[in-house]
Amino acid sequence: MLTKKKLLKSIKDLPETFSVDEIIDRVILLQKVEIGLEQSASNKVHPTISAKSKLKKWLK
Repeated sequence: MLTKKKLLKSIKDLPETFSVDEIIDRVILLQKVEIGLEQSASNKVHPTISAKSKLKKWLK
């Protein structure tokens, strides 16, 4: 789960001036990373071999 501490750290890393779009993009990215980490921790991921197999079908 995204925490206030992680969000504040990310905001502090922004340049002195930035757009609203930049901060929204950053929050969305942080949330997606957190979701991925949670999925990985709960073993809700696909092995590389499985992913490559699925990609082959999609990229034909």
